[in-house]
Amino acid sequence: MSITAEKKQELIKKYAINDGDTGSPEVQVAILTHRIVHLTEHFKTHKKDNHSRRGLLMLVNKRRKLLSYLNSKDAARYKTLIKSLGLRK
Repeated sequence: MSITAEKKQELIKKYAINDGDTGSPEVQVAILTHRIVHLTEHFKTHKKDNHSRRGLLMLVNKRRKLLSYLNSKDAARYKTLIKSLGLRK
């Protein structure tokens, strides 16, 4: 189970720029971050689950690319998103 519909709608509502905004980098990064945290917890008990580990690496890569894109387009939005999600120090 990756993410429930209710949690996804909650993240969309919190990080959306406009009403009905589901494609902005902020929303996509927030959803990916939630999935990454969930998978990281999964690996604490299932250490040998290499198939899911590959999926985790793909999610981390996708999030990194989106953050890089957002940083190049609007650094202020990038910094706000990083601070609200608590990704970097």
